[in-house]
Amino acid sequence: MLRDAVVLALRELRRNVLRSVLTTLGIVIGVSTVIVMVTVGNGATIQVSNDIAAMGSDRLTIVPGQRLGPGRMSAGAEAFDVADADALHELNSVSAVAPTAQRSMGAIVGNRSRKTTVVGTTNEYLEINNLEIEDGRAVSEGEARGGRAVCVLGATVRASLFGNQNPIGSSIRLERISFEVVGLLRSKGGQTSLGMDPDDLVILPLTTFQRRISGNEDVTQIHASVAVGSSTTKAEDDIVALLRERRRIADAEDDDFTVIDMADISRTLTSTTQLLTMLLGAIAGVSLLVGGIGIMNIMLVSVTERTREVGIRLAIGALEGEVLTQFLVEAVVLSVFGGILGILLALAGSVALTSWLAVPFAVDPGIVALAFFFSGMVGVVFGYAPARKAARLDPIEALRHE
Repeated sequence: MLRDAVVLALRELRRNVLRSVLTTLGIVIGVSTVIVMVTVGNGATIQVSNDIAAMGSDRLTIVPGQRLGPGRMSAGAEAFDVADADALHELNSVSAVAPTAQRSMGAIVGNRSRKTTVVGTTNEYLEINNLEIEDGRAVSEGEARGGRAVCVLGATVRASLFGNQNPIGSSIRLERISFEVVGLLRSKGGQTSLGMDPDDLVILPLTTFQRRISGNEDVTQIHASVAVGSSTTKAEDDIVALLRERRRIADAEDDDFTVIDMADISRTLTSTTQLLTMLLGAIAGVSLLVGGIGIMNIMLVSVTERTREVGIRLAIGALEGEVLTQFLVEAVVLSVFGGILGILLALAGSVALTSWLAVPFAVDPGIVALAFFFSGMVGVVFGYAPARKAARLDPIEALRHE
């Protein structure tokens, strides 16, 4: 009986192809939107995790002041100095430490200029932040101790100021001070999903930065990497204890510095993107509800148009269950057809959108199956009322219907 009902449903839908296609449009949009939103959201989550990992998931950043909100630190806290960073080397839970001071400055070569981030630091900064020398060399210990005017360029700065030329041995000006380029960093891939370009920087010896640019011995950040076999929690606790002692902070007083754990940032951002993905998927799921209402409306119209047909079937012995099954199958076929079209459209759209947004294509088979299941359920739920109405028609009244 079910096979006959499917054959009758397909025959009836072929009679009104345009109406059938327009009826399934809501299901197509609903299914495709849910899958696209979840796929792009999953890709964004993976991209954020990859960007954090590239920056160093075992990296800790210590900054003066207390955190007041996202990206904001309290003002007025005493800056660190090089001695604070040297003290951290004594901790067994820390493998590398790099004191840094940085400023946004204009870099100039001939008639080309670029606003970039100038970082004064030590060579351990490269290790901690997974930076590699592609050409030339890093700053030597003698140059660092002597405060020589040398620098290492990031790939973005190099391309902006020198184009395809090799800048090794050339000079750049940071405002009015000339620096010799001794090394080039390997590109890390341009702007990340966090809105930062890890290649847009110029690295100087910390002593050079302090003497020629900042004019003081302040260290605005300390970067540290966690030793193998130790946890970020242990390293963070050790750093807090040591710095509280060095900065003479009483037990009852709050820290006047903040330790930022990249692993915590990664978990926070990942959970945020996952929550947004679920929210967008739920909003897109409303389209399925709208599509179901459309199917119910069309099926009610179909019942009205075919009242005499239903009356004849009932008069010659068709059971109510058979009539109900016929109309219910028609509704399910419509919704399933819409679900299949929606999946195909979603996969094509997801590939295009993830490519355009430069995030991984991460389709979730479970979401695809769930969206298809719900498209079928929409047909059952919203097709039942029209089918029940058709099955309960009075054969005599149906035959009289004009």
